[in-house]
Amino acid sequence: MRDEPRPKSHDSNGGTLNAFQRRGEVIKPAELIEVRGGEKITLAARRIYNQLLSNAFGPEMAAEGQEYRIPFSELRGNHTSNDRVTEAILSLMQTVVRVRMSDGSTRNVHLLGPTDIAKFGPGIATMLTYELHPKLLPILRDSQIFARLEMQILHGFATKYGMALYEMIAKRIGLKHVFYNDFETEELRDYLGVPQGKLVPFAALRRKAIEPAVAEVNALAPFSCRVDVIEKQGRKVTMLRVAWWLKTVEEQKAQWQEQKGQQGDLFPPALPAAFMEDIDEQV
Repeated sequence: MRDEPRPKSHDSNGGTLNAFQRRGEVIKPAELIEVRGGEKITLAARRIYNQLLSNAFGPEMAAEGQEYRIPFSELRGNHTSNDRVTEAILSLMQTVVRVRMSDGSTRNVHLLGPTDIAKFGPGIATMLTYELHPKLLPILRDSQIFARLEMQILHGFATKYGMALYEMIAKRIGLKHVFYNDFETEELRDYLGVPQGKLVPFAALRRKAIEPAVAEVNALAPFSCRVDVIEKQGRKVTMLRVAWWLKTVEEQKAQWQEQKGQQGDLFPPALPAAFMEDIDEQV
């Protein structure tokens, strides 16, 4: 793998932490996308981590000792138990990933720092207090490139592979005159979060990780994508190309019509008018 500088997509002159995060959106620093070593992080944990980043986002996000609070009810989704959230939080605290910096260097960091869980009254009225890991703060402070992720789209994914691919493309979708990126097969495997020793034959990787991820992105995101083999060494697939393109206005409208009856939490009743107005403005 060649550690080359990252391409610039959503690039803020004032730094990532000074970008404006809209309601229902996650501004995710590019350094936290395409990490290696996160194969044990579940889909639920990935979704929760994005929520924690969104909740903490702002100019003071990289301040040392900064604490953030969020109700467990916002992290549970449709589940009534806090158990899965607690497991996800512990997993994020224990996970060390290798991130690639804008200059091509790498750094090993924990994703989450100290946490505290407090219950208020009977039942499951619970509040999470958390910090980002101190080693992560300089990375956030220096970040210049980010992806804009839609929380409702993130909640629509049924596989962690689909969510990872969505984030990878969302980081690049704003690039002008760039519509694909080439990855070594092992590199893409790591970025998708495929566990070590699993889906080793390329046919299995394609069938159980790549194809489901592409299908989910194409069904949920405002852009479409495909993954093609572009290089082999003998029978071994060594290089893959991820290509993307924005959906047309009509494709986005058709997508909303198809999805609204399938995922009520992804497209709530209040969304259609605003969604259609936003799309119509693109014409």
